[in-house]
Amino acid sequence: MSVSMTSTGWFFWALLSAAFAALTAIFAKIGIQGVDSDLATLIRTAVVIVALAAFVVFAGKWTNPTALPGKTLLFLGLSGLATGASWVCYFRALQIGEASKVAPVDKLSLVLVALFAFVFLGERPSLREWAGIALVATGVVVLALKR
Repeated sequence: MSVSMTSTGWFFWALLSAAFAALTAIFAKIGIQGVDSDLATLIRTAVVIVALAAFVVFAGKWTNPTALPGKTLLFLGLSGLATGASWVCYFRALQIGEASKVAPVDKLSLVLVALFAFVFLGERPSLREWAGIALVATGVVVLALKR
């Protein structure tokens, strides 16, 4: 069984996600100098579309999206809209703020995911996990308020 299919495989991919997210902040902060943040977001999105389309096609993973269930399409569509809104806000924040302050506040999403998963998905983090989530929230506040 491959690493990505094991119960701990998610951690590897989550670490890669964090590393790429960190690079995103640095590359974006450099790239948006002198460019409207919304235009920068559009360019970034176009690159993502082309790269992912190539990956899906060359990996042989393409199927007809219209054959997917309506609920799947609805929620993937809503996720896409939320991603777009997040990117627009993130780039605007990066354009006017310091990357070392913007990125930690953006990671407040971790806390919000835990809360939303509790409310909407019925997930029940342990007391230890809630403590970790509270520490992340505290860390975000400390980093965002630094002088």
